[in-house]
Order: sequence, then structure tokens, then C-alpha cells
Amino acid sequence: MRLFSPLYERAMRWSRHRHAPWYLGGLSFAESSFFPIPPDVMLAPMCMAAPRRAWNYAALTTLTSVLGGLFGYAIGYFAFGLVEPLVGEGGRYAEPFAAAQAWFSEWGVWAIFVAGFSPIPYKIFTITAGVLHMALLPFVIASAVGRGARFFLVAALMAWGGERMEGLLRQYVDRIGWLVVALVVAVVLVYY
Repeated sequence: MRLFSPLYERAMRWSRHRHAPWYLGGLSFAESSFFPIPPDVMLAPMCMAAPRRAWNYAALTTLTSVLGGLFGYAIGYFAFGLVEPLVGEGGRYAEPFAAAQAWFSEWGVWAIFVAGFSPIPYKIFTITAGVLHMALLPFVIASAVGRGARFFLVAALMAWGGERMEGLLRQYVDRIGWLVVALVVAVVLVYY
């Protein structure tokens, strides 16, 4: 069943749109503070479509992600009462919030670096940093280094692969998509 091929084709068309960098910046900002979809889903195809601009896209994604992280920090610092129903006991994000607090108490600023680089929901850590009144300068530095390392790595891999990778993905995207779905289902079944 070819479910993922049309989605892939659409993503590649969007990645070549003249406003794609604006969308990438907006998505990156939003993901760092409140939105669930990571910017990698736009960054990767944009870098494959225009390998010579990959570094610019990575820099844009890093900058707007750090700015979005500052917005998430401000939410935690100034408006925690608004998000407390989501992260408090019984809230949708109560478990990740508690885990983020534990990470901060154990690793301090390194928690931001790890969350910035990994696929862990970065927004939980930006808001938690604000709630805990983490020092702002170390927060910004760790965010910039962690997010920058992640996005420049994605850009480098996609630019290196370029048209070759785009062709391979086009050929195998449905198999890869169904494999990912199967892995997610397996993880859910094992852990729940």
C-alpha cells in the first residue's frame, strides 16, 4: 500500500516552495515552546532539495529554535499557572515534566544540552527551565550548542546525500514508513 509516497512527494514540493524558509523558522520556533512537530521534518527535505543552502537552513533552524526556547522559558518563568493543568498531577504532560525536573536536579544545564540534541520533547525542558528559574545565559548557550549540533548534523547528512538520497528515499519510502509504524506499535505493545 503506497501511503507514504504521496506524503513524501508533497513534502519535497513544499520544501522547494519560495516561502519554505519562513515556514521552517516558524515551525522551529513553535516546536521549542508549544508545538509537537519537530523542525527536522522540514529541514531534512529542504536540505536534500537544495544542498548548497543546507548550512543556511541549519543556522535558521537553530536560531529560531533558541528564540522559541526563550519563549518556552518565559512561559515557565512568568505564566506557569497557565500550563500547570497540563503538567501538574494528572495532566497530559505530568510525567515528562517530572522527568525533566529530575534531569535538572541531577545534571543541571546539561539537561538542556541533551534535550536540545536528542528527540526528547525540547519544549518540556524549556518550560521546566523557566519554572526552575534556571540562569538564562547557561540556558541560551546549552540550547544553542545542543540544537545547533542536531540541526547541523541533519543538514550535513541530507546535503551529503542530496539527490542520491532523495532518489533512494523516493524508492523505499513506503517500506521505511511501514517499518516505522510497526516499530511504534511494537514499542507501545511492549511498554503498555
